[in-house]
Amino acid sequence: MMRTIEIFLVIIIITAAFIISSLFAVLPSPRQVSPLNLRRLALTTLQTLDVDYDLSETVFNESDNLAWGQLQIALSACLPPNIVYNLTAYEVSSGSVTELYLPIKSISNAESLGIASDAASYLVASSNVTFNVIPEKIGEHGGGGTLYILNCSDANGWWITGYTAQSLAEDLYNLLSPYFQTTIMVQNTTQLGKILNGTEISDLPHENVTNAVIINTFGETVPIPAGYYATIGEVGGSYANYTYTLGHRVRQYNWTWVSIVGWPLYYVSNTGYFTGSNDQNTYGIYGMVKVGKPGLQAFLQGLDNQIYDYSDSETSSPGDAYLSSDTLYYCNYYGIYPSPYQTSTRALKTPILSDFNLTVALYIFDEADNSIPGAVYRHIFKNDDKITGSLLALGLTRTPDIRLTAIGLLSYYKPRLYHSMYTAADTSRLVVLQLGQVGGV
Repeated sequence: MMRTIEIFLVIIIITAAFIISSLFAVLPSPRQVSPLNLRRLALTTLQTLDVDYDLSETVFNESDNLAWGQLQIALSACLPPNIVYNLTAYEVSSGSVTELYLPIKSISNAESLGIASDAASYLVASSNVTFNVIPEKIGEHGGGGTLYILNCSDANGWWITGYTAQSLAEDLYNLLSPYFQTTIMVQNTTQLGKILNGTEISDLPHENVTNAVIINTFGETVPIPAGYYATIGEVGGSYANYTYTLGHRVRQYNWTWVSIVGWPLYYVSNTGYFTGSNDQNTYGIYGMVKVGKPGLQAFLQGLDNQIYDYSDSETSSPGDAYLSSDTLYYCNYYGIYPSPYQTSTRALKTPILSDFNLTVALYIFDEADNSIPGAVYRHIFKNDDKITGSLLALGLTRTPDIRLTAIGLLSYYKPRLYHSMYTAADTSRLVVLQLGQVGGV
């Protein structure tokens, strides 16, 4: 019984202490507990008013009282009823040392903004402003600068479902030609044969076969010229000797060879040379023959100047592949935005690095399960620092996304972007919106 009485007394004492302390406690006002972020509200309001460039147009017409009246109506509609404001537009002019801001027009709904206020600024441009981004040309400050895009009309592609090699070539031309000194479409396998022989194929002044970039738009297939390259290419019923020669040429001329999707060099194609009923990839695409797993292996052997050995290469299937942090950075820099994750079923395995004197110059995708879904590989012999050929390989599942090829090359070469200045005088004005809060608690 005594224990129950003691517990009851303790409860009474604690309750009384809580009530007495509450009487003397001074609670903050709701405005102090959860204040309104006036600066954020001001900036959001300015962005809303300029969503259709109405704010910009009005600011550059300070004598149009009707437009300013409509702006004030819109401003009042955007803000809560207990918010007072002052909006001022400033002319921006360049002084000898710094920029000068001269007020030209102001509107307000109160004589005073009270003791607590905040403001946001917003820079607008007039309609006669032109703004350009001029890219640096790859090869301007060094060797190379020629981009060859395989657009061979006498070859067929594979693993590029939904596209033709020619449509991919056109899209790549539009994306990448502004970044290279010279961009050339290789229109047929005859022209490809000339390039493989080190011969230029155009009259353009900056064409240079050495240090060039060659993009194979045919997916897992590579065009093969008839004549010499078709004759030496077949050994033991396979055209892996042709891919071996390709690797040798990449090393010889210090090319960057680009495979846009799938298992590189799995087929060869020439619709004028492979005309037999069995010259197809077993899926009904004629004018090509299968090289198979030895194709990539032979290419890497030629790149590393190893003795040709008819043996298989292997790829892996890590599944989900995620763009590396470096690639994501350059996506923002160049304004090219492929999906940040892809599916990889043809990733090159990491042992090729040590087997063929390769180093990863750029991870396009993060490494996964001892395989590399996409990267730029440089070939450098041991005890040497000279680059002798490069390979960009995207071991992804079809369908190809040429934005990945573009951002991979740009992330590797890193051409700078030069942003032009405004091309007309008095083309920018600063708008400052200052807000205060009145009434309520």
